[in-house]
Amino acid sequence: MRIRDLEVREGTLANGLPYYAFGDGAPLVVLRWFTPAHTNPTGVARGVELRVLAPLARHFRVYAVGRAPGMVLGTTMADIAARHAEALRAEFDGPVDVMGLSSGGSVALQMAADHPDVVRALVVAGAAHRLTPRVRRLQRRYTEAVAAGRRGLQHQAVTAAASPAGRALAGALLWLLDPLARPDDPSDMLAFARAEEGFDLTGRLADLVAPTLIIGGEKDLDYPVELFRETAEGARDGRLITYPGLGHLGAFRSRRFAGDVATFLAGTGPGETTRPIS
Repeated sequence: MRIRDLEVREGTLANGLPYYAFGDGAPLVVLRWFTPAHTNPTGVARGVELRVLAPLARHFRVYAVGRAPGMVLGTTMADIAARHAEALRAEFDGPVDVMGLSSGGSVALQMAADHPDVVRALVVAGAAHRLTPRVRRLQRRYTEAVAAGRRGLQHQAVTAAASPAGRALAGALLWLLDPLARPDDPSDMLAFARAEEGFDLTGRLADLVAPTLIIGGEKDLDYPVELFRETAEGARDGRLITYPGLGHLGAFRSRRFAGDVATFLAGTGPGETTRPIS
């Protein structure tokens, strides 16, 4: 489906969560990746997100949901997950399919573990049950640089490409683009980053009772395949798909991505038997 053909509706869910929706079919709530501002994206950022999500509109009514503005330091991932769960209960009549992308995957996993009544089935792409030390370090470098008024977007280059040459090029480009992507107020970004630093469901994976699909690139430098596998195997009904040769963002952009998500969710309906995916 072409982006320009999408009929997009924007709004705000309970607890101030910004969202926009498009497509037809059963609802699929998509919790978006790390963002510098807690608003619906615009401009280039909106286009990047829609290129990932638009293929899903053939199968679902997609709700792209962000974190609420006004987040304060000391907020925990459990707090964030609780606010999301309250918003979904208020918006929908029952449990819905939820997909989390990257940092949105951290939120989705926490919500599925803490509030299983709101999640019918779960897809997590580019995330796992805990952050790696590398992710914590790079995220802190980025957020602290931005908070101090310095260029920091180049620290995100590791997510943009799988090869050293690609990362070098992405780093230079992101350094140039940094002023355009810098939020007017970085407090939301900082509060979320600190919350995610403390995210760790190790020892709680059995609390993931919804059918769960983990998707990741085999060359993801943020999350090794072993961590994806631990998350899938620890969930009560977990499966794993890995994409050869692809890095963190490459997994979302794979031509297989939307089809794999749709196939998995179609196999988790009432009375249907789910099939292992590997």
